[in-house]
Amino acid sequence: MADETFDRANPFHRVMRRFAATPVGVAMLRPTAHHLDRLVTKVTGGRASFAGIATGVPAVMLTTTGAKSGQPRTVAVYGIPHPDGVALIASNFGGAKHPAWYHNLKAHPRATVTIGRDTWRATARLATPAERDEIWAKGLEIYPGWRKYESRTGGRHIEAFVLSRDPVDARGE
Repeated sequence: MADETFDRANPFHRVMRRFAATPVGVAMLRPTAHHLDRLVTKVTGGRASFAGIATGVPAVMLTTTGAKSGQPRTVAVYGIPHPDGVALIASNFGGAKHPAWYHNLKAHPRATVTIGRDTWRATARLATPAERDEIWAKGLEIYPGWRKYESRTGGRHIEAFVLSRDPVDARGE
């Protein structure tokens, strides 16, 4: 998963990570990245995402249940390794509102996580303040652009979630 620090990334990936945090990058990527992620994920059979190719940070394909619609919603997000599974930072490119997947997880904490070829069911919870600070620090090592996003939120506190692997039931599902 996302264990490559910014300093260890290749020059192309460092440039792309910087660009994604700029106002122009946000204006271009916010409305298009999820479409490109879906396309690349479909073409590669789930082995890659646009975000992963462009930035070198492997994306977590997160499938939630829509808070209002009740329909499955899949989005690519950057994951931070966590002892319980994976952590996610709800930055929304520094927008004033939380991303849709944040509201989906709050309403329906069960989700499906795919990282590469590994897919598992998870239960999400908001990180405690101490966990959030630890997740945030680890996240900044991978993607320093979150710091810029934080300054653009209009005062919104960027939350983090912990997605814990669900135990396998007796049928192996």
